[in-house]
Amino acid sequence: MVLPNKYLSHKNHPNHKNHSYPLPDINIPNQFDVLVVGAGAAGLYTALCLPASLKVGLITKETVSLSASDWAQGGIAAAVAPEDSPKLHIEDTLKAGAGLCDIAAVKFLAEQAPSCIQSLVNLGVAFDRHDSNLALTLEAAHSRPRVLHAADTTGREVTTTLTDQVLRRQNIKVIQQALALSLWIEPHTGQCLGTSLFYQGKITWIRAMAVILATGGGGQVFAQTTNPAVSTGDGVAIAWRAGAILRDLEFVQFHPTALSKPGRFLISEAVRGEGAHLVDDTGRRFAFDYHPAGELAPRDVVSRAIFSHLQKTAADMATANVWLDMRPIPADKIRHRFPNIINVCQHWGIDVFTQPIPVSPAAHYWMGGILTDVMNATNIPGLYAIGETASTGVHGANRLASNSLLECIVFGAQMANVDYEKLQLRKQESANFIEPESLEVNPSLIEWENQQRQLAEIRKNLPRIVWQSAGICREKSSLENAISQVASWQQEFAALPLSKLLLSLQPTQSVNFHQPQIEKELRLWAETRNLLDIAELILKSAAFRTESRGGHYRLDYPQTDPNWQFHTVVQNQEWVMGK
Repeated sequence: MVLPNKYLSHKNHPNHKNHSYPLPDINIPNQFDVLVVGAGAAGLYTALCLPASLKVGLITKETVSLSASDWAQGGIAAAVAPEDSPKLHIEDTLKAGAGLCDIAAVKFLAEQAPSCIQSLVNLGVAFDRHDSNLALTLEAAHSRPRVLHAADTTGREVTTTLTDQVLRRQNIKVIQQALALSLWIEPHTGQCLGTSLFYQGKITWIRAMAVILATGGGGQVFAQTTNPAVSTGDGVAIAWRAGAILRDLEFVQFHPTALSKPGRFLISEAVRGEGAHLVDDTGRRFAFDYHPAGELAPRDVVSRAIFSHLQKTAADMATANVWLDMRPIPADKIRHRFPNIINVCQHWGIDVFTQPIPVSPAAHYWMGGILTDVMNATNIPGLYAIGETASTGVHGANRLASNSLLECIVFGAQMANVDYEKLQLRKQESANFIEPESLEVNPSLIEWENQQRQLAEIRKNLPRIVWQSAGICREKSSLENAISQVASWQQEFAALPLSKLLLSLQPTQSVNFHQPQIEKELRLWAETRNLLDIAELILKSAAFRTESRGGHYRLDYPQTDPNWQFHTVVQNQEWVMGK
């Protein structure tokens, strides 16, 4: 298939910095073989790895170019250097994970990494090179330089290359600006039969023999986050409501160096790996007061070091920052490695060659998620999860830098090995497809403007209370107060006329909204619902774990407790310790 110019690789596109793929609106069938929800690195690579004989629907609530993967700067970790080995990669990952990594999953990740990198190179991903060899950099808590990169826009390089490949595949139908609202579970067998989908002013039920959730993280539940606006925890929330088992939701990685300007642009860890210093207002490298590795200590340690140092020195914690000084790095290296950081800082009037950058911590990566095995399967037959949405066990209590893009690729590749014939048989044994009856809704009947005000108020206040109570440092009373407030908002949400309508929908019912701008309104409703649920999950999990470990730090339980070397396992409203 020859693609028109607008689908060319971003490397040849005259406007590649603002790449987008304007696909036309399409009529979607009510049935696919596989539905992939999410179009970041995990969703895109998974779709490419699925057998070409399968009819695949790739759902994204934005366009195929907007995801946290696209924002990833640092790179992708793999032991490809002669002086490195998967064994060392495993050791570093386990050390970062603070006793909660699944050793088999970590071993699988590290051993598969080199071949997955080769697959990306074969697909056309242009990693930086030194002569003919792949260029490698060092990042925090890695014992060897093993992070491959494409300048400081590695995620964009990976996702645009994967998107170009996806658009060439005849068996993949990309459904943009579509919202997966809930999972369709067969009540007798517990089998996942598909999803309800909001698309082009209608809610319909789409059937599939397998649903793969690859919706990324939930950083938008925090007031300060490096995640894009799409990261509202959708996959975790809809899976939890369907009865999926979740794990380790209290473990959130706070990136220590987000630019202290609107948008919270992430200043890659690779900057510190290349030699940048973290300094306070007096110019002192304070991070060594908290850890012998200084600014190259694990992310949670550096984030707490900044938080603690600012508590001692700053007048207003809400606006306080420290400084990241790139001047120790040779200017030519800065130009070569960090052009995007140079440009963004320049936009804010900061010259990285002569001035330090104001930075402070922000929520960055969610280690917990939907519990999966090495084949990405959940406890619900026919439901799979990949990437940040999943809890494979590779990250434990704290993710090693640049293992996240790697996880998307390694575990996405596993979907080629699923027994789809077995899934097809299960699907045939489950209830026959019933053409949904269509409900016509006049939006004026549901008092949209009043509801929109209520939803906007919740959406504004929820991230603030989660940041204050379940941010970098947590303690019992503030967690309990936040849990109580979230429960109150959930009751308010459930009482909305729109909630009463949509939460009562059956898989035999579709809804047609006769209003062109309903898309924005439905998205606000759906994302607020998901954010309320993941706020509850994070807050209750943080209250449940009475110790400090990895990305979870309790002021009232500041020590790591060997009796707590267990996972937090959640199903429905039950929180238990699990192996």
